[in-house]
Amino acid sequence: MPDGKPDLSGVWNPGLSFAQMGQVPLQPWADALYKERRANLSKDDPEGHCLPAGVPRISPFPQKIVQTPTLVVLLDEGNIHSYRQFFLDGRGHPKDLDPLWMGDSIAKWDGDTLVVDTVGFNDKTWLNGQGLPHSEELHVIERYRRPDLGHLEVEVTMEDAKAFIMPHTFKRTYTLMQNWEIHEYVCNEFNVDAEHLVGK
Repeated sequence: MPDGKPDLSGVWNPGLSFAQMGQVPLQPWADALYKERRANLSKDDPEGHCLPAGVPRISPFPQKIVQTPTLVVLLDEGNIHSYRQFFLDGRGHPKDLDPLWMGDSIAKWDGDTLVVDTVGFNDKTWLNGQGLPHSEELHVIERYRRPDLGHLEVEVTMEDAKAFIMPHTFKRTYTLMQNWEIHEYVCNEFNVDAEHLVGK
């Protein structure tokens, strides 16, 4: 980029990495809720009812990054056409932040890595499609790095003292979709999930 920072912009495909999170160490109440959601076949999945997927959960659809020196915007083709803003202007998180579906994100550069710090979540989202829960204390740190032209590596660390026994870190790798654009996706129009989420 003109400011000397790596250019993360482009349309990126998460591939199978969207589902790779590993075993998250849960507090007893969170583990019980997780097992209940699994037993109910995820019938109450917010994303299945066209509600925001949240962070760090993503859909398998492409994502587009638009980068400026003071703001990075992440556009998600899937779910409800979600977006996130990563502010690079030195601001902090608001002190009186209302709980949000996607949280509040601020960012900074650490060498060639964009570090995104997100807090201020509600507890309504699931961390994955199997029903992994969290509390409003969820704190997500993402480290975005582009090792070469065709790949974007993202290391995700989740902290939640109310729901996790300890912080959990996992990685995702996206591939560049050259000569591609994200497309319109309207969850409420195309949703075929809800009628099948009947549970047990």
